[in-house]
Amino acid sequence: MTNQAQRIVLAARPVGEPKPTDFRLESTAIPTPGPGQVLLRIIWLSLDPYMRGRMSEGPSYAAPVAIDAVMEGGTVAEVVQSNNDHFAKGDIVLSHSGWQSYALSDGKGLRKIDPKLAPISTAVGVLGMPGMTAYTGMHEIGKPKAGETVVVAAASGAVGSAVGQIAKIAGARAVGIAGGADKCAYVKDELGFDECLDHRDPDLAGKLKDACPKGIDVYFENVGGKVWDAVLPRLNPFARVPVCGLIADYNALSGDVPGPNRAPALMRAVLVKRLTLRGFIVSDFASLHGAFLKDMSHWLREGKVKHREFVTEGLASAPEAFIGLLKGANFGKQLVRVGPDNS
Repeated sequence: MTNQAQRIVLAARPVGEPKPTDFRLESTAIPTPGPGQVLLRIIWLSLDPYMRGRMSEGPSYAAPVAIDAVMEGGTVAEVVQSNNDHFAKGDIVLSHSGWQSYALSDGKGLRKIDPKLAPISTAVGVLGMPGMTAYTGMHEIGKPKAGETVVVAAASGAVGSAVGQIAKIAGARAVGIAGGADKCAYVKDELGFDECLDHRDPDLAGKLKDACPKGIDVYFENVGGKVWDAVLPRLNPFARVPVCGLIADYNALSGDVPGPNRAPALMRAVLVKRLTLRGFIVSDFASLHGAFLKDMSHWLREGKVKHREFVTEGLASAPEAFIGLLKGANFGKQLVRVGPDNS
């Protein structure tokens, strides 16, 4: 084992889109675990859109990452030293260790992963936070019924791909929106959506109308922007809109979103169509974690849910990969392989 560790810290708060200079790669000595602690070797780092919000200082549902602090993120790690009775050397665990190659933990918040059940990378993907976001948002808010139409943007991504497949399992019609012909073909041909539209199409609104002749009953919102503008007129009375992200607006300066004031049209639609719009954070539904793992692992084994990973190599690749994620450069769940996966 090398005696050097790496970490990526937040060097500056982004102004608009994040830049490579907003991050800094540092080398440090590998820490030594104290009483009750374990030393973790990070194998997989998950990159997710919510991290953009953690880089800003404005009010949110969680505290921002401090300047010069390690960027936060979900990880899969191996226990390489243990002074904790609950964990042994060689255990594979789900942790929230952030953008670094080694980390100390007192064991709180760690969850053991059984490598025999599925590839360990899925613990931060389809069997982790993204998959549970799709599952709980649909289960608790979207509540799709057989014969209804469900629309989801970023449909080739970790959350959106699961949303559409869950809709199909429920007997609903699934319409995805993705960026580019290759992603749309994957969503329709590989994941089994009924239709997928390119969000770059200048006639997105018209194509969405054709794809949803009976309107939209559930729209899983994780993008916002012009996609939302196209969706809103198509929502049926009593449509449900789980809101888990607004990636199109994450880089807006000072929280100002360009374009006309959408609030009056939105509030009128909410009233007249009796819409349900509910924002949620996956941790709101922590009590459903057991049900999620049971159902999602079952669907994976049966082939009812498929997933795809987009992997970059080495911790140093994380900043550029994250910047690309916000622009839709990834094709599937964005992961960084920080260290060897021997599982």
